[in-house]
Amino acid sequence: MELSSEIMYQASFEKDPEFEGVFWMGVKTTGIFCRPTCTARKPKPENVEFFNSARDAILKGYRPCKVCKPLENPDETPIEIQKLMDELSADPSLKFKDVDLIERGLQPTTVKRWFLKHHGMTFHGFQRTFKINSAFKKLQQGETVLDVALENGYESLSGFNESFRSIIGTSPKNSKMEKIVDLKRIETPLGTMIACANENGICMLEFSDRKSLSKEFEDISKYFKANIIQGENPHFKTLETELEEYFEGKRLDFTVPLAPVGTDFQKKVWEILRTIPYGTTRSYQQQADILGNPKAVRAVANANGLNKISIIIPCHRVIGTNGTLTGYGGGIWRKQKLLELEKAILF
Repeated sequence: MELSSEIMYQASFEKDPEFEGVFWMGVKTTGIFCRPTCTARKPKPENVEFFNSARDAILKGYRPCKVCKPLENPDETPIEIQKLMDELSADPSLKFKDVDLIERGLQPTTVKRWFLKHHGMTFHGFQRTFKINSAFKKLQQGETVLDVALENGYESLSGFNESFRSIIGTSPKNSKMEKIVDLKRIETPLGTMIACANENGICMLEFSDRKSLSKEFEDISKYFKANIIQGENPHFKTLETELEEYFEGKRLDFTVPLAPVGTDFQKKVWEILRTIPYGTTRSYQQQADILGNPKAVRAVANANGLNKISIIIPCHRVIGTNGTLTGYGGGIWRKQKLLELEKAILF
């Protein structure tokens, strides 16, 4: 998708987030380059030039703006925090105290703010959810409440029962009929993604900055009658491996099992999406034709928009009849980058 300088300037003037990652703007009078959403005062059109990547701007001699920080991914998990989460994933019974964070060179208040922003809970709350997720699965496998409490680092049954009830909504003894959906953050070259999975497969894979994320959580929780809780899931390991291979251009198809959440009609539309060959595109009209209902173009477009499993169910491969890129929940720029990746590998 080729953009004119006029469109890019207008997008930067309006600070349009849809163009994040599509272009970068260099300011000739200051020698800096910015994101389209930079809050700094916008220069005159004759004093700017546009680039397809931050690298191109740097090679032209521009410096990154200190206001919008165009070289940073604002949602990316810091390396040290990722290490903490990896260790918890490997052993949910671990308990990191503030003194442990300080010994690692981390400020507890900084860690707390990061988890509140990205997970809606403190780091200590995050640790509790991991423990309870692990405990829940052990109880489902037939282990005793006492053994599970001790294995997960609880010193008393009362403390375990209270923590379990606050997260699952019932006591460990009465949890056999309850269900959970696991949740995890996954870093990709196009930004942080949130994945959800149950025992049957992946039920959500969305970019973390998607506006409808909270509504999707509600839909998934209601559909499966389950709590969504931070935790590990065997399907996540397959997903992370296949996503990494996909972005490296080494994978054309995904094999990770899926458990999509939607109506029968929506699931039919998503199955048709999965038949679009890697590196190619279809229009909404073509989708409707394949579905056997040529007049259902709008319904097909709505179903595409409600797809909760990005990339694997490739709604990014659907474009307008005239060849233009249409809306995409993860942002038009990501749609463009995904199509560019696939075409570059294929051709």
